[in-house]
This record gives sequence, C-alpha cells and structure tokens, in this order.
Amino acid sequence: MKLENDLLLRAARGQKIERTPVWLMRQAGRILPEYRQIRNALSGFKELVETPQLAAEVTIQPVDILNVDAAIIFSDILVVPESMGLSYEMVEKKGPYFSKTIKTSNDIKNISIPDVHDNLSYVFEAIKITKSELKGKVPLIGFAGAPWTIFAYMIEGQGSKTFSKAKSFLYREPELSHQLLGLITETTIAYLKAQISSGADLVQLFDSWAGILTHQQYEEFGMKYVYKICEAIHEAPVTVFAKGAYSALENMKGLKCETIGLDWNMSISEAKTIFQNQKTLQGNLDPCVLYGDYNLIKQKTKEMLNSFAGHRHIANLGHGVYPDVSPDHVKCFIETVKSN
Repeated sequence: MKLENDLLLRAARGQKIERTPVWLMRQAGRILPEYRQIRNALSGFKELVETPQLAAEVTIQPVDILNVDAAIIFSDILVVPESMGLSYEMVEKKGPYFSKTIKTSNDIKNISIPDVHDNLSYVFEAIKITKSELKGKVPLIGFAGAPWTIFAYMIEGQGSKTFSKAKSFLYREPELSHQLLGLITETTIAYLKAQISSGADLVQLFDSWAGILTHQQYEEFGMKYVYKICEAIHEAPVTVFAKGAYSALENMKGLKCETIGLDWNMSISEAKTIFQNQKTLQGNLDPCVLYGDYNLIKQKTKEMLNSFAGHRHIANLGHGVYPDVSPDHVKCFIETVKSN
C-alpha cells in the first residue's frame, strides 16, 4: 500500500523532503487521556501489550490526535527476554521487575533463542492490524531494545541508576557476557525481521543504558552487537538511538543504519561534523522544554531546527515524552516543526 505521508522514510533515506518530519518517542500512550481510558480498564500494562487489537488502537491514537508523521507500535523492549525464557512483570509506578535473573552459566543454559513467530506472535498481529487500520496514512515504526540494554535488565532484574550488577558481570564474567549478548542479538535480529515482514516500515534500536558503560565497555559489549544487528537488517531503514553514548558517536559512522538518534545532551554541531550528511540525525529537543509555555516551546523548537539546518534530520525529543506533559504542549511542538 502506497503511503500518503512518506516524509519519515524519505528523510531516513536522505531523499528530498518538503519539510522536516516529526514524531515522538513514547508518543503511544502516557500523555493521552484516550490511552489512559483504555489502560485503566485492563489488569495491567502487559495485558495491553499482549492484546493486539488494543495495542493497535493506542498505536494509532497519537497519529489521529497529535498529527505526528509516524506511528510506533505499542509494545515493550522486555518482550524479548520474556520470549527467551525470563519473564517480567510491570510494577505500577516502579517499572519492570524480573523475579528470576541471570547470575551463573547454569542460568544462561535455561535461556534460548525462541521461535519469535510463535512466542511474540501478539506483536506481529498488532503490527498487521495497525497497518490495516492506518490505511497508508503514515509509516509504522517497529522497535527493539539493543542487546546491552536487554542484558542489563536480565542481570539486574529491574531498573537502576547504576546497573552495578550488570556492569560488574561484564568485568567478572566477560565470556558469559558475550555468550548471553550473542543469544540476545540473534533473537533481536529475528524479531526485527519479523516486525518488518509483518508491516513495519522502519525499525529503531533503543540502547537506553548505553551511557552508563565506559567507552571501552560500550565498544566491546554494546556497539559490537549493534553492528551485528545493523549488518543483518537490510529489509527496512534502521535507526540507532544509544542514550548517553557520546563517545561512541564517532564509531557509529560505520554502522549500516540510516538514522542516528541524538539525546538532548548530545551536541548537534559535533554530530553534524561526524556524520557529514551521510546519515540522518534524529532528535533532540530536551523533553523538559514541553513543560514551558507555548512561546518557549516554539522558540526552543525553532532553535533546534536551525541547528540541524543543512543536514538530514527527523525532529524528535532527545528521549521519550514525559507522562505528565500536556498534550497541547506536545501539539505546539509538532505544529512548530511542521510550519517551520
């Protein structure tokens, strides 16, 4: 089906565009009352993720309500470790929690590369329903967590400021670490390919905890596996968003991906110098700007757009939109990008 609005795909590929496309990480849900109405009627977050018709509905909501240039499938990065044999629960106001974690080689023996078509069929069904109901209005983005970030949760068992268990595991058990990262990588490749074959027009890798590793650790245990995934995915454009990985930007030049996501702390001018218009840059407005008044949002959005001038660009925040931000402030950001 031909897309009515293919700005995002053309921007990712470095083709001619009439204006900068815009979407937001975590746009599906969180800020929208329409999302909360559906979410509150369910037993929990996971029920929403695992019910394809409802996941599709909340995926499409921001397209209709916020008028963004892309939908991103409503799911969670932790469906991957769960499919590999490590189940999680989402604890209200606390985040993800794994009752079992990886501590020894025996624990890794209980982890396997799953048949993603079987174990994650609900995600692919949600993508198919979403594609059908979007009717070609905008592209659909699929996604997965990058191997290091998934590894961090599998070792730590929950979110953390330091991920000291996961980081220390890299130092203490490097061979086991590579073994587990390899399993995650193979699963992620199969998962992303299946998302694309189900209808995702492009995919994004989220390396949310890239910034807590040393440069050397991230090269060995993070970027190495991101390279493998990018080498394997050639069916659709790929975006890599490695939050906090400033020192790794130079090494991302060689990635076989179309787009590099920048967080709000990353220097736009440095990124432009590194990538020399060979890759599209995505981002990177500070999400906290959206707490400001309309004039501030317009001013800061225009400053960001001007900073990216002359370089391939997709407008976004430097991380996900915060849940207590007003939808009208988000609309102001989107409309400012579109009218610039």
